[in-house]
Amino acid sequence: MFVALAHAFRTPDLRKKLLFTLGVIVVYRVGTHVPIPGVDYSSVQQCVDQTATSQGLFGLVNLFSGGALLQITIFALGVLPYITASIILQLLTVVIPRLEALKKEGQTGTAKITQYTRYLTVALAVLQGTGLVATARSGALFPNCAVAGQIVPNRSVFTTVTMVITITAGTAVVMWLGELITDRGIGNGMSILMFISIASTTPSALWAIKQQGSLADGWIEFGGVIIVALALVGLVVFVEQAQRRVPVQYAKRMIGRRSYGGTSTYIPLKLNQAGVIPVIFASSLLYIPSLLAQFSSGNSEWKTWVTGTLSRDDHPIYIVTYTVLIVFFAFFYVAITFNPDEVADNMKQYGGFIPGIKAGRPTAEYLRYVLTRITWPGALYLGFIALIPTIALATSGGSQNFPFGGTSILIIVGVGLETVRQIESQLQQHHYEGFLR
Repeated sequence: MFVALAHAFRTPDLRKKLLFTLGVIVVYRVGTHVPIPGVDYSSVQQCVDQTATSQGLFGLVNLFSGGALLQITIFALGVLPYITASIILQLLTVVIPRLEALKKEGQTGTAKITQYTRYLTVALAVLQGTGLVATARSGALFPNCAVAGQIVPNRSVFTTVTMVITITAGTAVVMWLGELITDRGIGNGMSILMFISIASTTPSALWAIKQQGSLADGWIEFGGVIIVALALVGLVVFVEQAQRRVPVQYAKRMIGRRSYGGTSTYIPLKLNQAGVIPVIFASSLLYIPSLLAQFSSGNSEWKTWVTGTLSRDDHPIYIVTYTVLIVFFAFFYVAITFNPDEVADNMKQYGGFIPGIKAGRPTAEYLRYVLTRITWPGALYLGFIALIPTIALATSGGSQNFPFGGTSILIIVGVGLETVRQIESQLQQHHYEGFLR
């Protein structure tokens, strides 16, 4: 691995892309520590220190922002508005014929959809930024902090608008930095920034576990977490690489005096076709009742039930609901992103067929059958990865400040594998051996 890394930095083109990517990452991490105007930074730091082990409802957003959300910095929203906008556009592509037509136009249509994604990202940033400022002003961002109401000392309209504009502009800059990495660096820019945001919170979380531990000055707990994390990473790598290869045979065709086709290939259907999207959807949906309960006044019956069940990660109702939502969204996302009828039509158009299966409708039914069979273990795997840290910590009575949650591991491993593949492909162009051997 170190030899391959040395070869990567000796290759001028690859070295330039790697250094550019590292430079953008540095700029992004600096921005996550620059507070927005109108915020009392000392009060924020005091509240962050008091709630370091329990981030409540905003844990997922804070995870994607690399800790910038609770710090209320210019990059407080991180990459989440862009990810949300991308998912919304991807879902609307199936519903709106105009977007579906743009998708089929190739590079021109993709550029237009990307432009729509940017506009939607800015709109979501305005909406989420307004919600963040309102939450910070009310003190609900840190409900257990004594000075939470002093975070925004100036409640004027001008200060509020300035804060929202600053957060929106910061989100636009994050989107621009991600596109710069995609165009001139290595890997997908937004995925890289998301990877850095999650990885940046890991060392502090690990050290917090060590400090809170009681066995051998916390080193036993620290080592146990590392072992569990390595086992989970190995499982994720194994499943993410797993795929069902559906063989496809292309018949020979004579065009003039030349013979075309007669080749054999396959359709790679991944075991986890949906990626981390179902986990994000399920987490976001489960946060809505808890968020409504937190902002509602009084002690109604439904608020008590939501606070006692859906707001607790270790409650059986929460665990069952979370698993059911992950399985549902896994099937839902696969259904809208992979169209067996379209794949069967394209194969039939170019003379391809699956051995033993008739072209056309039987091929589509066979692909649908295979996809359903492999989506079940993929969905259950996502539920297991997302819940195993919660179940383990609830069983052992440990702290919930676990740095290797299901979402974190899936994103870190997925982005890491994809980035390594891209570096490998460029190394092989220069006749060097890659990382994965």
